[in-house]
Amino acid sequence: MDLSLVIPLYNEEESLTELIAWIRRVVDPLGWRYEVILVDDGSSDRSWPVVEALCQDNEMVRGIRFRRNYGKSAALFCGFEAARGQVVITMDADLQDSPEEIPGLVQMIRAEGYDLVSGWKKKRYDPLGKTLPSKLFNRTARWVSGIRLHDFNCGLKAYRSEVIKNIEVYGEMHRYIPILAKQAGFGRIGEKVVQHQERKYGVSKFGMERFLKGFLDLMSVSFISKFGKRPMHLFGGLGTIMFMVGFVSAGLLGAHKLWAVYHQLRAPLVTSSPYFYIALTGMIIGTQLFLAGFLGELVSRNGSERNSYKVASRVGYRPEDGR
Repeated sequence: MDLSLVIPLYNEEESLTELIAWIRRVVDPLGWRYEVILVDDGSSDRSWPVVEALCQDNEMVRGIRFRRNYGKSAALFCGFEAARGQVVITMDADLQDSPEEIPGLVQMIRAEGYDLVSGWKKKRYDPLGKTLPSKLFNRTARWVSGIRLHDFNCGLKAYRSEVIKNIEVYGEMHRYIPILAKQAGFGRIGEKVVQHQERKYGVSKFGMERFLKGFLDLMSVSFISKFGKRPMHLFGGLGTIMFMVGFVSAGLLGAHKLWAVYHQLRAPLVTSSPYFYIALTGMIIGTQLFLAGFLGELVSRNGSERNSYKVASRVGYRPEDGR
């Protein structure tokens, strides 16, 4: 299989037939062996009957249906598992992503050697309430991840098959697939300016809350990428600093009391000072953070170390070796 198109959808019955016809007009003349995987994310309209009809009329169309709405990340995860193509392209089902971009994306993967190519909707037909938060979101994602992409959230992306088989898309992490790919060792990430279409049918399925969720997910993926395998470096470091600050503060209070006693000066009890309790609290929190890091290390080491490494390639092995 040369190409797999993974298309998550939710209540897009009007656009599906037109989308498949458009894809066929673009891809059929190229002579590629390809498949289109439509993942129905628990639609409440007639999207699934339309998918069934498309599968009967087009041998390259395949359908996956969820019993309820799980989200775009879950749809992509199942689509990635089912994909058989050497190159995998994801796109939205609302006709805002143009199938005309497919040959160019495949060319960048095959000829230019990219592991992942992300679309950039340089000229967008969205309201200002979506474009401005999106720019802020993308700028923050670039700063946190170090990946110089202009549009992390663009649904039109192309991957080598090895990439999608070695990452796990969960929660709302579909926005950060480039970051997940980089963590998995696929560092050749490119970008292509793509055409953005005005929405022809229906309404957007995402509200303003996606930006808050996106920011929280960005913090999660950033934390996991830096400290997922070494939680002691974060919690142990913070705990040690807080404990030492509290310990030194308490020591200074005690030294001041001893100095006053030595010089026969009247000084209040150490426990009567609010700074003593602040120092004590710092020592307690520092100890708890250190223990949290220690427990995190035990949990992260619970799995086998050898299963955490992804082998890029093997040579000289035979199927009968069992490896």
